[in-house]
Amino acid sequence: MVLVSVVGLGKAGLPLAAVIADSGLKVVGVDIDEKRCEMINQGVNPIPEEMELDELIKKHGGKNLIATSRYTDTKHCNLFIVIVPLFIDATHNPDFSIMESTFRSIGKVLKRGDVVVLETTVPPLTTENLVRNWLEEESGLKLGEFYLAYSPERIMTGYSISRLREFPKIIGGVDKESGEIAYKLYKKFIPNLHLVPDARTAEFIKIIEGCYRDVNVALANELFKIAEEISVDFYEARNYANHEYCHIHLPSTGVGGHCIPVYPWFLIKEVECRGKYGNARLLRTAREINDEMVYYWAEKIVLECMKIEKPLADIKICVTGLTFREGVKELYHSRGLALVKYLSEKGLNAGAYDEMLSDEELKELGVLPMKPDEADIVFDSFELNVGLTD
Repeated sequence: MVLVSVVGLGKAGLPLAAVIADSGLKVVGVDIDEKRCEMINQGVNPIPEEMELDELIKKHGGKNLIATSRYTDTKHCNLFIVIVPLFIDATHNPDFSIMESTFRSIGKVLKRGDVVVLETTVPPLTTENLVRNWLEEESGLKLGEFYLAYSPERIMTGYSISRLREFPKIIGGVDKESGEIAYKLYKKFIPNLHLVPDARTAEFIKIIEGCYRDVNVALANELFKIAEEISVDFYEARNYANHEYCHIHLPSTGVGGHCIPVYPWFLIKEVECRGKYGNARLLRTAREINDEMVYYWAEKIVLECMKIEKPLADIKICVTGLTFREGVKELYHSRGLALVKYLSEKGLNAGAYDEMLSDEELKELGVLPMKPDEADIVFDSFELNVGLTD
């Protein structure tokens, strides 16, 4: 019998654990947040914005899906799936401390024949080198006595359940046997699954998806700035430029979230460590273009302020839309938040409004709460409009 442990019950791990439980398998979920574990075991969904998850947690929480903060409760599991955070530091290097602690904890309960699959997006070679070493050191087992694979999560927050059930997913093993065994297990709960040559390939596939988006957003941002400079309506031009062979993205304040602003750095750092600085020029430039959009929009806002007959410091500026996207209460790498903070640091009277954030939450972020109808200038970071209010 397959008994699954999903380690990390966050926005990616909990929907996966719920889908696995709904497929008829028993799941032991592990998370350091004991309150979250308690809620799940009571059938209460701690991620209410995730569609369809309420029903699954109510149905399986405390039954087919048991949540715990103790790794000892997973000792009877034979499939371990890991989705824990991997952050990057100020110099864009990954911090593996959470991941190392997780795999060493799994290593302490790992048995012969067990299968371990990593789903967190990581730099290439992470699974075959770092993860393998951590597991072997803690368990005393060697690869072949246990099996190790990589299958990147490909969900979209808010739509995770449908993505898990319908969207193509890949898996690759550190060795051929690991890949084949992990694939057979994952087919029990992932319908649209594809086996790729190895874990390194699977890691690379996930990263280049993010790179594609980042580079194309940077292109859109650059084309938008050029269109403004030569007095062309970018949106009109884009409408006619896009067809079967061309898809120009929309301009933005940059790129936010846990994914796209982070993944390109995995490849940039990897090739730079190998002394191949010229191999990632486009990726690095795209990152710079997208992060610098905050300064571009700040300049446009100041130019609008100049049209108002008031001292600059007295003009109220409201930035609307700080969360990652509408309906998702996530602020990691928020460019809207970066914009309002930058304006405030420059001495401007800037505040923010987001329907998903209370005034108290805005204050905790170091941001002045401000309603759009209270402002002289409103910048809508979702629609990218800078306008004077009546």
